[in-house]
Amino acid sequence: MSAQSTPLQDSFDGPSSDPAAQIMEASRKFGISPEQYMLPAGEQIRLLAPSGELVPESEQGTSPGHEYPIPDDDILLCAYEALVIGRRINDQNYALVRQGRLAVYPSSHGQEACQVGAALALEDGDWMFPTYRDTVAVISRGVAPEDVMVSFRGDWHCGYDPHAHHVAPQSTPLTTQLLHAVGVAHAAKLRGEDTVVIAMCGDGATSEGDFHEALNFAAVFEVPVVFLIQNNGFAISVPLSSQSAAPTLAHKAIGYGLAGERVDGNDLVAVLAALRRAVHLAREHSMPLLVEAMTYRMQAHTNADDDSRYRDSDEVEQWKEKDPLLRMQRFLSAKGTLKAEDETRISQRAEEVAAALRTTMTTEPSMDPLEIFDHVYSEPTAQLRAQREQLADELARNEER
Repeated sequence: MSAQSTPLQDSFDGPSSDPAAQIMEASRKFGISPEQYMLPAGEQIRLLAPSGELVPESEQGTSPGHEYPIPDDDILLCAYEALVIGRRINDQNYALVRQGRLAVYPSSHGQEACQVGAALALEDGDWMFPTYRDTVAVISRGVAPEDVMVSFRGDWHCGYDPHAHHVAPQSTPLTTQLLHAVGVAHAAKLRGEDTVVIAMCGDGATSEGDFHEALNFAAVFEVPVVFLIQNNGFAISVPLSSQSAAPTLAHKAIGYGLAGERVDGNDLVAVLAALRRAVHLAREHSMPLLVEAMTYRMQAHTNADDDSRYRDSDEVEQWKEKDPLLRMQRFLSAKGTLKAEDETRISQRAEEVAAALRTTMTTEPSMDPLEIFDHVYSEPTAQLRAQREQLADELARNEER
């Protein structure tokens, strides 16, 4: 007699419905064709000019099915505060590296709008899967800065509880976090949870096989993941032109059956609007989307990198004029949303965060060498227990000398 399969087993045999039908349904709601829904808008979505002025509607890049209303003032003010704090954290960590207090730090100076937008687009029960450069996103999600930075000092691989914040450990291996993100989203869907996952990566990650596997599985199994590509122009020293011949990285989405969009990653208002819409659509239709944010890495890949070997200083200077922080400050000030007392409060808060970070990072940690055995396996193996006992014995004999 053959055994009957369970609903859980059935879910692994293939998608629960036709992914193409989901695309058809979503496009019908907007009154456009599936191709118009899936392909990015003709121009990147931009709501604020570098000067901080609101871009005329005809120049925002929007079109039917690709429309992005400006978020409410309270959300924008909260986002600006996170942006200021994020910039201060980036600069403080860069200084700590030079002082020898951090082993390494991949700065996201200039990319903070992408990271703040990702954090604020999610609801409390949603998950974020960040890269090694997404420190600001992790902190904007509510993780204490000093808990994030211990990994860059070498104390722990991850200094915070991922389950408490719904933030996965920052991923140093390139692109592996996308597969983990898809797995969490798939598991949440099987359990009937209302969960959306943001999976963050850089332009270099799109050249990896894991990128293909993650997008393909997400599309076929219709899992609510928003893939956020922070296209900062370089995969360490390799420019995008040497990585892909696609018109944009957002165009890659349609090949997997996803909708793709491209947004000005230095325009926090546009990033917020695009990601909030993507998260909403992913939740509503239980399907993945891809957002490419065009930004720039203002500082070197890490403190071990000499960026002068592969890019011109004039290029960096040009991007300084597109600074997301200045753009947002000018916009909110002219709008009357950001007042002098707000500026003072936010600046003081940023300095408090930086001071707390300095205090933690300049205090010598109390290390227990035996901790290296504590989290290797849930049940330590006999070999691991023997190694731990051997090290404990050596430490004890050293103390007696």
